[in-house]
Amino acid sequence: MTATLAALRKSRRVSQLELSLRTGVSQRHLSCIETGRSRAGRETLIALLDALGATLEERNQALLAAGYAPAHAERALDAPEMAPVRAALEQLLHAHDPTPALVLDGEYNLVMANAGLARLMGLLGLPADHLLAGPFNLLRAVFRPDGLRALCVNEAELCGEMWARASREAEHLPRLRALLDELRPSLRPWGAIETSGLPVLALRLRAADGQTLSFFSAFTSFGTPLDITLASLKVEHLFPADEATRFALTGG
Repeated sequence: MTATLAALRKSRRVSQLELSLRTGVSQRHLSCIETGRSRAGRETLIALLDALGATLEERNQALLAAGYAPAHAERALDAPEMAPVRAALEQLLHAHDPTPALVLDGEYNLVMANAGLARLMGLLGLPADHLLAGPFNLLRAVFRPDGLRALCVNEAELCGEMWARASREAEHLPRLRALLDELRPSLRPWGAIETSGLPVLALRLRAADGQTLSFFSAFTSFGTPLDITLASLKVEHLFPADEATRFALTGG
């Protein structure tokens, strides 16, 4: 546990003194906990993890390493007890139709999608059934050498923003970090471009008929999740940025 807590603190760039001030745990006691000379009680450990903003998965790992039971479950989305979650996601996706919306997990794997996404794939001349039927990872689909980025009119802007966002998330998600390491060799110079920092992402795509489809996207996530799977999910909503795109998606 001690190495886990120290690693979490250092990854957040928080000094022992600052963590001590945040939690009321003396710096001396904190040092003893991190070096293994003292064992933190469960409540103290949870308070330290709270102050560090640890993810649910990191909290479980720290608790297990300290000899305590994990605090958060990790249920598969298709588990019977997750039925209300699936129903809520389906309702959210359906409400966004006919414009595209998709549910992604922490590694950007496609979990669910609405009919609008299949419609968009058709407009782009892509085999929607093939893409959406099996395992589909959005980052791989975009960043591989022959990926969807070739259809982006604003490729540098889109890819720079996507990579920056995923890189921030990967600081606390080892599996996502491994995926980015896998994809990094295929990056172009736009991987390091200055990003806008806006809460929405603009994208312009070349349709099969030569038309440019313009969107902006926004993300929805669960506000106070107590399940690791639920905490990793995010819903990406694509909104038409002009009437021509709206018309193309609705078919008139």
